[in-house]
Amino acid sequence: MDLISQNHNNKNPNTSLLTQTPSSSSSPPSSSRYENQKRRDWNTFCQYIRNHRPPLSLASCSGAHVLEFLRYLDQFGKTKVHHQNCAFFGLPNPPAPCPCPLRQAWGSLDALIGRLRAAYEENGGAPETSPFGSRSVRIFLREVRDFQAKSRGVSYEKKRKRVNNNKQITQSQPQSLPLLPQQQQGQSVMANYHQGATR
Repeated sequence: MDLISQNHNNKNPNTSLLTQTPSSSSSPPSSSRYENQKRRDWNTFCQYIRNHRPPLSLASCSGAHVLEFLRYLDQFGKTKVHHQNCAFFGLPNPPAPCPCPLRQAWGSLDALIGRLRAAYEENGGAPETSPFGSRSVRIFLREVRDFQAKSRGVSYEKKRKRVNNNKQITQSQPQSLPLLPQQQQGQSVMANYHQGATR
């Protein structure tokens, strides 16, 4: 998300759109990488809603506006997401290029929403009114995760790290087979997301 933020990183004093002052106005002299990224993401979102037609105030933002913002960010994406009719659909390492679009990876979007939720609360927003925590945003992220996993042949379920002896590791490998029924159950969700993504 650094590339996106650099394109929109202006230090306008109007980026805090709520009337309350930020709760962390006295930041430590050396901010962490997370804090710096969170500030850049917040400034990017605030610039996006200022440039929106018609311009939006933060108080009037809804989950639908957050979804518009996430779709806008796709133009800066670097992750190849294959269409269902692409010959490379479901292949983790395609052997040749294809015309399928580049999009933001699910993990990047998920982390971005987490940082924006935190920044919203730090700038005086109540967690229960946060557009970044709305049901529509949670559903969208889940659909993106599921569709990208199938499109790219990447299983997000394999992130468990086990430090065991070799015998236990070889026994845990066949356990990936029961994931197939879960994938079949999610086909309709992925199909719905794919149709929405190509509009």
